[in-house]
Amino acid sequence: MTLIDKLTLQADVSLREAIQAIQRGGIGVCFILQEGRLSGVVSDGDVRRALLNGSTLEDNIYTVMQKAFCSLPINSSLTLIQQKFKQYKYIPIVNDIGEFVDLATPERYHQIPLVQPELSGNELEYVTDCIQTSWISSQGKYVRQFEERFGEYVGCLNALAVSNGTVALHLALVALGVGPGDEVIVPDLTFAATVNAILYTGATPVLVDVDPITMVIKPELVSAAVTNKTKAIMPVHLYGYPADLERLMDIANQHNLLVVEDCAEALGSFYQGAHVGTFGDAAIFSFFGNKTITTGEGGMLLCKNPSIRDRARILRDHGMSPKRRYWHEEVGFNYRLTNIQAAIGVAQLEKIDFFINSKRWLASVYKKLLVDIPHIQLPKEPHGSHSVNSYWLYTIILSKEYVHRRDEILKFLANHGIEARPVFIPMHRMPPYLQYSQSDEKYSASNHLSDGGISLPSSISITEIEIEHVCSKLRAALLCE
Repeated sequence: MTLIDKLTLQADVSLREAIQAIQRGGIGVCFILQEGRLSGVVSDGDVRRALLNGSTLEDNIYTVMQKAFCSLPINSSLTLIQQKFKQYKYIPIVNDIGEFVDLATPERYHQIPLVQPELSGNELEYVTDCIQTSWISSQGKYVRQFEERFGEYVGCLNALAVSNGTVALHLALVALGVGPGDEVIVPDLTFAATVNAILYTGATPVLVDVDPITMVIKPELVSAAVTNKTKAIMPVHLYGYPADLERLMDIANQHNLLVVEDCAEALGSFYQGAHVGTFGDAAIFSFFGNKTITTGEGGMLLCKNPSIRDRARILRDHGMSPKRRYWHEEVGFNYRLTNIQAAIGVAQLEKIDFFINSKRWLASVYKKLLVDIPHIQLPKEPHGSHSVNSYWLYTIILSKEYVHRRDEILKFLANHGIEARPVFIPMHRMPPYLQYSQSDEKYSASNHLSDGGISLPSSISITEIEIEHVCSKLRAALLCE
């Protein structure tokens, strides 16, 4: 039974049933529905006053309920909700037809979010330390700690903290010597930052299709796309699913190509026992607010060769010589991470095992509740027992017969307090990248995954009751219940 089920009653029930609902919900109130719409609120105080004034436990709740109450629409801003908390302890959230879909409390605002950060560790303590010591910019102990501890966790000690994942990609390519005249093979189904970073260098992205089950780049298509201009392969471990790194590294070694792993969404993912990001010449991770660990904005560059990391460090700091202050040996960038951001990252890393285990737990609950529903493809565990999907976002794919209903299903979920989102749009469909694409039929898997993909709520803090609510509404949307 979901929280909403526990808290709601129909208008034809008795005061006795209202008392039971109030006790069951545990928050001192219950909510009354008429024809599915929220029509009243009853508190334990309302019931007590009614009984003192002569009502009996068998009287109808309709005579007692508060018909003038506060509710807010599902698209209300957090600012508005916070303002209402000055007057009300609990605020029912309704959809556009007046159905009760969620409850805002001071501890939890409306909706089941797609993903939100978990900041209950030492984040505030470490940030306060930065402020009190005045070490708030890119100099300070937390930047070094973050680099060292992240490198230790992943298994590559040549780590460099940067301002976000996109610049980490750009920095990796430039430090490795990728530039004008070079081609970089990249999956068509990815976030635009992957391709944008290639274009920043003046190189040319070569878009290839992905596997229809795993959503990651297909090695056989990579092999077919290699030309005498190919300089690098950039696999993306999309939504936490590791690419087939063994086959990709074989192709790279055969043709003497660089490999830059885009692990922005794959912290906690392993391939054949090793963390992703430790196979290629370089790898990047993102710490945007929706990632498994966050620094608000931020990224990390890993380099297999320490000399490449050292060059990337110079480029990150305006191209300034580490031996002579304000002496610039080449044109560089300002891609540094602040000490405050790194302090948050250090605190987040202290709970990394909990975060990863929580992601895998929520995936197991989703699988248990969704496995019997027809017309959807669930994410898989990759490449045998020694590889791990970290399930950054738990993403399902509708069958071809149901793809046309994807946006309708997303709207249905939103109207029931559930934030879900579509899968990325393939690069070949969007104006800036048309010139780098082949004909549309060359990207059949990317097209289907994008058109039929739904990412479900995947917050570290999501509860089993919330997952049950998501799955119940998804089932209702799919089966038109």
